[in-house]
Amino acid sequence: MRIMRWVIVLGLIAAGGLYVMARPKPLAAAAVADLTGDPVHGEQVFWAAGCASCHMADKAEGEAQLVLSGGQRFPSDFGTFIAPNISQDPAQGIGSWTLLDLANAITRGVSPEGDHYYPALPYAAYAKLEMQDVADLFAFLKTLPADPTPSQPHELGFPFSIRDSIGAWKLLFLSDDWALAGNLTPTATRGRYIAEAMAHCGECHTPRNVLGGLDTARWLGGAPNPTGDGRIPNITPGKLGWTSGDIVQYLTTGFTPEYDSVGGHMAHVVENMARLPESDRLAVAEYLLAVPSVE
Repeated sequence: MRIMRWVIVLGLIAAGGLYVMARPKPLAAAAVADLTGDPVHGEQVFWAAGCASCHMADKAEGEAQLVLSGGQRFPSDFGTFIAPNISQDPAQGIGSWTLLDLANAITRGVSPEGDHYYPALPYAAYAKLEMQDVADLFAFLKTLPADPTPSQPHELGFPFSIRDSIGAWKLLFLSDDWALAGNLTPTATRGRYIAEAMAHCGECHTPRNVLGGLDTARWLGGAPNPTGDGRIPNITPGKLGWTSGDIVQYLTTGFTPEYDSVGGHMAHVVENMARLPESDRLAVAEYLLAVPSVE
């Protein structure tokens, strides 16, 4: 009986320790205290990070893509996530947010109220962002229109509807480590920053384990399409078989070396990449060619 009591006590201590460890961990205010944002550069961060691709209204085109009213649906093995309104509306969007609020949301997955965000927001990639880029992004977002469309709740069943469980997920999978480690050329280093942090390429092109964490041992090795429609391709060098010029051409025009054209959500990625300087597309190409091949 005494042993059983000790087992219960130790179990409660372990559960309490896990609860404390898994609580949201926001940034200290000092992380952004001295930063001033540049909206001109922030626009490049905005497109590279694909903010409009997820948060614009479904099928929005042209200038309407800058009205970040949300509503697009993203199915997954855990339920359907619905992109929220991140326009400058102070009530329905993020118009009342501070720079610290934005930094906590996109690099720590923590809301202004101190709750966990689901990793459908790719903060596991954005965790690698430089705070100056976050400040620049914030300054650009402030130039965009407000929209009063209410955000819709995610469609998640039990137990995935319990946000507190995300803290344990973060303990396992939230890291600012690079998937491609080691010494890289300055160009490839820039490409790694764009591909792994801003453009979060691994979020789609890398397979996941049963808990939804990225299998970094097969980085960019292709994955099932969450919609159930085919697969997202392997874009490592051995499988892709493209030259640096081929990759740059694809990220600029959407045409493959075989004269096929980009489709699906990747079309938005190409539109975003085409807005960046050519040097950035060259950097992404050099990075992709440095990634280990996955068969």
